[in-house]
Amino acid sequence: MPFELDPSNPFFASAAALRQRFAEDAVARDKAGGRPTAQLRLLKESGLLTLLIPKAHGGQGERWSTVLKIVREFAKVDGSLGHLFGYHFSALQAAHLRGTAEQAADIYRRSAAGNWFWGNTANSFSKSLFGQPVADGYVLNGYRPFTSGSHIADYLHVAWEDRDTNLRHFAAIPADRAGIRVEDDWDGIGQRQTGSGRVNYTNVQVHHDEVFRFRVETAEPYQTLTPFQQQSVLLNVFVGSAQGALLAARDYTVETSRPWIDSGVERHVDDPWIKRVYGDLYIKTQAATQLADDAAAALDEAAARGRDLTEAERGRAAIRIAAANVYAGTIALEVTSQIFEVMGARSATNANGFDRFWRNVRIHTLHNPAEYKTRTVGTWFLTGDYPTPGAFR
Repeated sequence: MPFELDPSNPFFASAAALRQRFAEDAVARDKAGGRPTAQLRLLKESGLLTLLIPKAHGGQGERWSTVLKIVREFAKVDGSLGHLFGYHFSALQAAHLRGTAEQAADIYRRSAAGNWFWGNTANSFSKSLFGQPVADGYVLNGYRPFTSGSHIADYLHVAWEDRDTNLRHFAAIPADRAGIRVEDDWDGIGQRQTGSGRVNYTNVQVHHDEVFRFRVETAEPYQTLTPFQQQSVLLNVFVGSAQGALLAARDYTVETSRPWIDSGVERHVDDPWIKRVYGDLYIKTQAATQLADDAAAALDEAAARGRDLTEAERGRAAIRIAAANVYAGTIALEVTSQIFEVMGARSATNANGFDRFWRNVRIHTLHNPAEYKTRTVGTWFLTGDYPTPGAFR
């Protein structure tokens, strides 16, 4: 089967089985939005939430590339679940990148033991959450937008500005801490079950030992890998959505589509136009998949270097990930739109739900403009200059 993961890998086999379960009501859940609570239960039962936790701390000790291929697998039927699964690991690993070794080890052990699912309330752009220093840490007031996974999280990665100094701080805290209210008000055209709305903080206590020791001005290259993780999740949502849309469209075309009256063929699949379009879309999707694999290898290599990661090594990884991201988004938009041309008018109904693939890709590409990533790659190609680490690079 095209785009199939290696079934001999137990993690991939588990992901494929989950993907089949997720597909059963993916269209209905996309329409309903809200919280994928039953799907979270299945994820927890699968053991996949501990993939990146080192074995010494109770996890599976896997690499990012394993996680990203599973993101892709879930996104074949449900972009929201692919997004949530990938972002869980980015929030979980924040302590490793931004905290002390002791903080990271403690969080890994407790997360593995509790089988925690992680959400994000550390939006990079918004200065809407402020902390007042107190004797035991900080008291937070305000809100965070774009809080993916917060609506089903056990633990949250949170960022805020110090009310006195305006310096940004990061921490990990329980999602049920007093004063946290998850609005679950996300109303985007796609990714409808990601919970990417607003979380309000009212006099929320963050203790000193929960605050990471990260400082932007002294950050080492390995501490700036968070955007690599997040951009890698998104590009694999793009690739998985393209793969899933193409497979779903193929099945519909073979089983349901009727030939156009001027085609001169008895079966829709015998139309040379239909064959050519599917061939073109498959080739482009396969190319995007290969670039995604290369980008995942780049993230694996950078993560494995740890504190020894150099600026040049980080820069080379940034280019590989940016290039894959741009191409994946472009091809996913093309595939998820053009499938309707070859499926026919009867395919474009709400009951079929094929539009969810395009909507899921479209909304994420807007949060991650290809124009600026393309310029990043072009700048490097012309000058050899790597991008300065930032929220999206």
